[in-house]
Amino acid sequence: MSQIIEHVVLFKVKDDVDSDKIDAMVNDLNSLATIGQVLYISAAPIHRLRSASTFTHVLHSRYRSKEELSAYVAHPDHLRVVQATMPIWEDIMSVDWIADHVPRVLKPPGGSVAKVALLKLKENVTDETKKEIMEVVKEEYREISVGENFSPARAKGFSIGSVVYFKDLGEVETHGELVKEKVGGYVEDTIVVEFLVPPP
Repeated sequence: MSQIIEHVVLFKVKDDVDSDKIDAMVNDLNSLATIGQVLYISAAPIHRLRSASTFTHVLHSRYRSKEELSAYVAHPDHLRVVQATMPIWEDIMSVDWIADHVPRVLKPPGGSVAKVALLKLKENVTDETKKEIMEVVKEEYREISVGENFSPARAKGFSIGSVVYFKDLGEVETHGELVKEKVGGYVEDTIVVEFLVPPP
């Protein structure tokens, strides 16, 4: 496998939504694993959020190519789930990137903890500086996937995405923040999300 496409979606569910509907949304999103193009998919409530935003749920999925991601987005099962769950969303955003390397573990097991970090850079940051920022992010974690967003329409200005998986919450606590002080001067906003991978 020569490349991996990372697809992250953040959802804010409306405050007054019944918990049964929220559970159904998460189950429906995870059921999209049956779509042929999907290498991996995991949807869950957010365990911890570091951001001024108020997102409540997250989806992370992986594909072999941009074309396979597009095929997933256009798939009737995906469209059905979007149509069914859209009425309970208050807000949504998504970021897509080509992973800088193929992850050693494509499908993290249930009980793993994911840490997603999205960066919105200040205006006029050069491509060279973007590359340097991504290198700094990679220094923190050996197995991190990081890249530049290629789908700006629903990304709210966030242009760099990263995701790293840990075996449990204890391992997460032993690691520092994804954004170091030396890149802070270029970053306008950050969203850091942690979630537990549900069992298959």
